[in-house]
Amino acid sequence: MSDLRKMARLVESGMRVALPVDYAGVSMAMTRPLIERGAGNLDLVCVPTGGLQVDMLVGAGLVRSVETSAMSLGEAGGAPRFNQAIKDGAIVIRDATCPAIHAGLLAAQKGSPFVPMRGLIGTDVLKNRSDWKVIDNPFEETADPIVLIPAIKPDVAIFHVPLADRHGNVWIGRRRELAAMAYASAMTLVTAERIVDDSLLADETTAAGTLPALYVTQVAEAKHGARPYGLWGEYPADTQELLRYAREARTAEGFSAYMQTSAEAA
Repeated sequence: MSDLRKMARLVESGMRVALPVDYAGVSMAMTRPLIERGAGNLDLVCVPTGGLQVDMLVGAGLVRSVETSAMSLGEAGGAPRFNQAIKDGAIVIRDATCPAIHAGLLAAQKGSPFVPMRGLIGTDVLKNRSDWKVIDNPFEETADPIVLIPAIKPDVAIFHVPLADRHGNVWIGRRRELAAMAYASAMTLVTAERIVDDSLLADETTAAGTLPALYVTQVAEAKHGARPYGLWGEYPADTQELLRYAREARTAEGFSAYMQTSAEAA
């Protein structure tokens, strides 16, 4: 067990950080501690898309690059600080696709240097990724190109769940992308709505959806830790708050003001 600031101190400058898609358990509770920590030059990997948390970290000047298949605030529109950083050339964008990001994580999980994929052949995404290699399928006698996606090995994965136990097991339910992040990463930092004493692995109703403590570095309790995003089975997203952020964060000054007022409200 841990607390948010203690966990944030494990994130160091230059690390590769995996963050989940908005519906899968974003640990918004960790965002401010990470900003306060101030570890910069982060290389973010969105699994497989990014949103508010990524935008805030970019706005705080902590991000060096973002690998993602999309960046959006959903119904609230585009991600304003991310979009401005791209226009200014302040960060590097590494265009990907959802399957490619999952393939890279799978390769890391399996201890393989790469995973082959077909669907990228002929796309503009492939043209912009010099680290993705095209080879001929060695099992075919005729030309049969295939793309090799290198393993994605994050230094740390960060996400939020409804439930954890005192042993460090965390319940992810059907959100298997969270397991993929944890398997591929050197560290996994998890915030949870609540922490129970009984083992989640010992209960037949929760065991199948539980990520074992073997893959979890630290856990901290954080009530409503995904807000203003929603959390499955717990609470819906606060669309009005997302809209407010999107409106106010259009400028650097507006972003700073938003972060200040929302901190005071918390």
